[in-house]
Amino acid sequence: MASRRDKAVVAVSGGVDSAVAAWRLREAGYDVSALHLRRGPAAPPGRPGHAADAARVAEALGIDLTIEDAEADFADLIDDFAAEYARGRTPNPCVRCNARIKFPHLLARADRIGARFVATGHHARLAGGAIRRAAEKDQSYALFALDRAVLVRILLPVGEMADKAEVRRIAAALGLPVAEKPDSQEICFAGDDYPALLAARRPEALTPGDIVDSAGRVLGRHDGIGRYTIGQRRGLRVAAGVPMYVTRIDPAAGTVTLGPKAEVMSRRLAADDANWHADPPAVGEAFDAIVQVRYNHDGAPGRVRVTAPEAFEVEFGEPVAAVTPGQAAVVYDGERLLGGGWIR
Repeated sequence: MASRRDKAVVAVSGGVDSAVAAWRLREAGYDVSALHLRRGPAAPPGRPGHAADAARVAEALGIDLTIEDAEADFADLIDDFAAEYARGRTPNPCVRCNARIKFPHLLARADRIGARFVATGHHARLAGGAIRRAAEKDQSYALFALDRAVLVRILLPVGEMADKAEVRRIAAALGLPVAEKPDSQEICFAGDDYPALLAARRPEALTPGDIVDSAGRVLGRHDGIGRYTIGQRRGLRVAAGVPMYVTRIDPAAGTVTLGPKAEVMSRRLAADDANWHADPPAVGEAFDAIVQVRYNHDGAPGRVRVTAPEAFEVEFGEPVAAVTPGQAAVVYDGERLLGGGWIR
């Protein structure tokens, strides 16, 4: 990053990645201010929360911090999250949060204070006006839904770093209070108890029903379709003599279908609500690409055919496991993110 005095607003979550991102911007010469989005009520006294960690980071770096209440925005996101499970789909709220909440808040704050850039601690790179994969812990998948027009205003300061260990080394050397803070492993607004959230928002997603095989034979009972996702193997409580996987979730019938590994493999997918960072071919045309079907998927070669201005289909060269409705299908040309859509 070239040294400059441009203003930049950085999202500071209270984690180590965003803390080091803020430091790198400051060291590069940007006039940095921080923004923390509070997604719920403030933590009670004596129990530090993410906002308190963000404040400690801002104080350590000597930058201004603004805390904005985003509880209403997150309430809408949570409603969508619960509704997707009730429809038998597996949502990805982080992708939607980036496009609907985090970056709109950042850009609005930047516009209010006359800042040219916004930044986050995502592990991804920007080059030539395009988002590209990071070397380690790539998170570009979570950025596909961003409006193409705003890419010129985004900075991703940790995307060029070697790995997460380097991020933590820098944070420790700086004495940042979040240097050893564990990475979040769960959905930020639900922790590891998302069924409790479903019980409150969409109790129908936890209605018991039958577990069946592909022929419709009843294998057992489940405690609600919201507890399952395509490709799931653990926690099925069915003894079949061979490893079994969730292959289908039918909200209308209230059934969860299991099958052997072969039945969870797919050669095709259809996606809608597409968003492109590059000009896609005309409707009906096709191109070869790498398509990533979930956050921890490496991506697989496939032929992408645009079926409508906001829809596409993919035919993979080899079968792909656990293509899951509700997850994103993100399209790459090598390391460059071209766009993506939601698996239908």
